[in-house]
This record gives sequence, structure tokens and C-alpha cells, in this order.
Amino acid sequence: MSERECGHGCDHGGNHGGNHGCQCEGHTSCVSLVPIFNHLEDEQMAEITEAVHSASYKKGEIVYRAGDQSDSLYIVRTGRIRIYRLSESGKEQLVRFLGPGDFTGELALFSESIHESYAEAVENTEVCLITRTNLQQFLMNYPSISLKMLAEFSSRLEKSEKQTTRVSTEKVETRLALFLAECIHKEDSSMEFVLPMSKRDLASFLGTTPETISRKLTEFEDAGYIRQKPHRKIEVLDLDKLLLV
Repeated sequence: MSERECGHGCDHGGNHGGNHGCQCEGHTSCVSLVPIFNHLEDEQMAEITEAVHSASYKKGEIVYRAGDQSDSLYIVRTGRIRIYRLSESGKEQLVRFLGPGDFTGELALFSESIHESYAEAVENTEVCLITRTNLQQFLMNYPSISLKMLAEFSSRLEKSEKQTTRVSTEKVETRLALFLAECIHKEDSSMEFVLPMSKRDLASFLGTTPETISRKLTEFEDAGYIRQKPHRKIEVLDLDKLLLV
């Protein structure tokens, strides 16, 4: 697709790193993935699509760093991004993973600020970006977007508080068991899933070490609660007993 075919809505500039391209069809699918936008009418969706520009990142590439200017909303179209923070001692703390339809950088919507976390592509990833100025205008034009964003913020806060409580009050095996239980897809009957992150990232997320994660998974398997399979696949054999550990 040529630049002329894409029209004026594609932005080839910007200072967000990654490789920028003109992919209007991609922009449409990107915007339609996001719960804060996918309820809008086609005309409203088209208006937002025109304001989007895109960037692609290779596995391991940094999307943004702590201290970088935060001025855009990043929407994952394809791939995955890990959000993490570094302590003063350099210890990494995983905050969350983003998949298709998820977004980050929302604090830029309210004021000029800098990123406090790092965002890294964990596989080849394409993102769509909307600047603060454009998104603030959309929020004023379409209040329903604001309500959707508040709902998302509320959900994130609840998850963050739950995770903080678990790390400070639950033993490691309980934290791990609850995490595995939450990985089971409720919409189907399968008790098998792929761990959404490496053991190193899972250890960071649960506040322990990769060695402890490996040991506890082996203990769960020996007890008959789970079965570990190749390519990070886990099959839960006895959910009830797993949740009692």
C-alpha cells in the first residue's frame, strides 16, 4: 500500500523509536481491538483511526524507558510487551504483560509526564500510537471513551492491590497456585494453557526466584496437581487440590 493510498491520517514522523510505517488497515484493526474504542460507531472509529500512527519493535527492543517523555497512548496490535520497573539496586520488578488490544502510557493523557517504567517487546510487536492532544480531544467528543477508560483503570487497580496483598501475605506456593488457576481460560473446558511469561518474569511478578518457581512446579507435578509439558505448557490435573496448597 502506498503512502498516497493511506491518506493524511498516517504519521511517518515521531520520536517513539521502533520502525514506523503506514498501515491504515492495521490502524483500523488496532483501534477496533481496544475495549475503550470498540463500542464506537464506524464514523467515530474512522476519526480516531486517522489520528493513529504505528511503530514496530523487534523482540528485545525497548519501546520506552523510565525517564522518557510520556506523550502518547501505546496500543498493542500484535505481539506482546512486558512492563517493568527497576529498583535503585537494579532489581527488576515485573508490573504486567500487554497483549493485542492492551494499552499503556495512559498517564500521559492527564498531564505532561515521564515514564516511570520500562516497556520491552518480548516478541516482534506492532503498536499503534495516539498523542495526548488527539486523545484528549476524543475524550471530550466521546464521553463514553472516558467511562471505558475509568473501568479499565479500576480493573488495573484491583489487580494491582490483589497482587500486592498476595506478595506480602501469601506463601510462594499459594501465590503460584492462584496464578496458575487464573491462567485457565474460563470460556472453554480445557485445563491446559501456556504460561504467559518466562519463569524469570513469573518469579519477578510473584516476588520470588526462578529456582523457587521451578522447584514449586515440580512439587505440584509430583503431587499430581499439574503436568508440565514442552513449550511452557501446563495442564492442571486437580484444580481443587491445587487451590488448597
